[in-house]
Amino acid sequence: MTRAILLGGYGPADVLRLGETEVGEPGAGQIRVRVRYAGVGPTDLAIRAGHLDAVFPAPPGTVLGFEAAGVVDAVGPGVTGAGAGDEVAVFLPRLGGYAELVVADYWARKPESVSWTDAAAVPASGEAAVRVLGQLGMTSGETLVLLGGAGSVGRIAIQLAVARGVTVVAAVRAGDFAAVRELGAVPVDYAEPLVDAVGAVTARVDAVFDASGRSDLAAAVKLAGGAERVITLSDPRGPQLGVTLSNVVPSGVAAALAEVLGLLGAGALTLQPQTVLPLADAAAAHARLESGELRSKVLLEI
Repeated sequence: MTRAILLGGYGPADVLRLGETEVGEPGAGQIRVRVRYAGVGPTDLAIRAGHLDAVFPAPPGTVLGFEAAGVVDAVGPGVTGAGAGDEVAVFLPRLGGYAELVVADYWARKPESVSWTDAAAVPASGEAAVRVLGQLGMTSGETLVLLGGAGSVGRIAIQLAVARGVTVVAAVRAGDFAAVRELGAVPVDYAEPLVDAVGAVTARVDAVFDASGRSDLAAAVKLAGGAERVITLSDPRGPQLGVTLSNVVPSGVAAALAEVLGLLGAGALTLQPQTVLPLADAAAAHARLESGELRSKVLLEI
C-alpha cells in the first residue's frame, strides 16, 4: 500500500482525500518510482469535475496526476537504461502521480542540472506541447494562435514553436503580456473578442492550439478557416465543433520526454513559476487553482 490522494467521486475540490491505495510490482517494461514531487495540471481539475468523463473516466478511488519526479524503487522485466536509485521524471497517461509510489511506463533521466521541482513540472506539459505542435504540423513561416499561452503547457509550446520559426500569437491576461513577449510571442488580451484581438495583430492564422480548455473555440475555428487545424487539450466542447480533443500518442512519448528534459538540462527552456504544497493539501491546491488565486505551476511535495 502507498499513501495517495484518492478521488471520492466527481465534484468540487473537496472530493479529493488523503488515503491509501495498492501499488504492485512493475511489469514488463515498467519501473516503480518513489515520488518526490507530483505536478498538478488543468486537465486534472477537469477530470476531477467530471468534464472529461468520456475521455478520462475516473471512478472513485482514482489517483490523479499525469507527471512526477522521483527515485527508481524497482524495475520490471526487460527494462534497460534504468535501475534502482536512478533519478527520473515520469509521464503517467493513465494517471497516478499524487502518490508516494507509482508504476510508470514512460520516463526520462533527470539531468543533474535540473531541480526536482522542474523535473516534476515538465513531463505532462512538455509532452502535450510537443504532441500538439506535431499534430498541427507547424512549420517555419506559419502563424499559430495559442490560447492559454501563460500556462505551463503554453509557455513550453511558445518556446518550441518559436524555435521552429513559427510566429506565435498568445491569448493571455493583460498581466501576462510581458512574460509571453520574453518568450517570443505576440500577446493579445483574453478579455477582448478573440477574432478582433487576433485580427488586430495578424492577417494570417494557420492553426490554433487551445492549451487553456476555457476559450472561445467557435472563434478559434473561424480564425483558422475551419476546424481541421484547431486542437484543444481539455475542452469537452471541442468535438461538437469538429475540433480535435488531443489524446496521448504512446509512440511519441519517449521522444517528447527526451526532448523537453534535454532542453531543460541545457538551460534552453523556461518554465512557469511554481508553487509547492504538501501532498495532503491537494484539494486546497485544486480549489486555489480554480479560483484564480494561484497563477503558477502547482507541485505536490510527497
